[in-house]
Amino acid sequence: MASVLSVNLARVRANPDKPARRTGIDKAATPDAVMVRAPGPMRGGLGSGLVGDTIGNHKLHGGDDQAVYVYSREDLDEWETRLERPLTDGMFGENLTTSGVDVTGALIGERWRVGTGGLLLEVSAPRTPCRTFSAFLDIAGWITTFTDAGKPGAYLRVISPGPVRAGDEIVVEDRPDHDVTIALVFRARMTDPSLLPRLRAADALSDELKAFVAKRVAKSI
Repeated sequence: MASVLSVNLARVRANPDKPARRTGIDKAATPDAVMVRAPGPMRGGLGSGLVGDTIGNHKLHGGDDQAVYVYSREDLDEWETRLERPLTDGMFGENLTTSGVDVTGALIGERWRVGTGGLLLEVSAPRTPCRTFSAFLDIAGWITTFTDAGKPGAYLRVISPGPVRAGDEIVVEDRPDHDVTIALVFRARMTDPSLLPRLRAADALSDELKAFVAKRVAKSI
């Protein structure tokens, strides 16, 4: 059964890349049910996402297309072996650590029903590794290593709000009729721009990536 292994919320700390700033990348599992907000007017700086979580850099992270970040426990386990160090749930800054879900192979626009409280999420984009991520893990060359592995995890937008907690089942309710996966988008964005035109088949791609694709494709014409 595909499920949520843990729900992870930020432990706000100084940004290891820029100590004068704060970051929410350091996340820890909570046993409690957490409400996931729907898109709507920004109130007090809060958009859609997990109640109680913190985003340090709203310019690069967060927003409705990046409301929930998901990473699979299976991929974390592979990284544990490769890095020869323990990785707790939430260690990659993910809101939800999943089990039994092919996150890398998820299609853009794929919809996940999570739990029984009405929460419906839609896959929108892969994660792009940043300097904060690298500094937090303190691994030399981490951005290149993470990029080369091609397992970035996925951002999801909120279609219908609801609570989420560890143990909730994940059911893929809908898969669009295209082949644009998280893996394909990540490769096109990071290492193989010749793939960018293929991303236009995915209507549910994040607005930021749609703009990126349009700009790069226009330059190549």
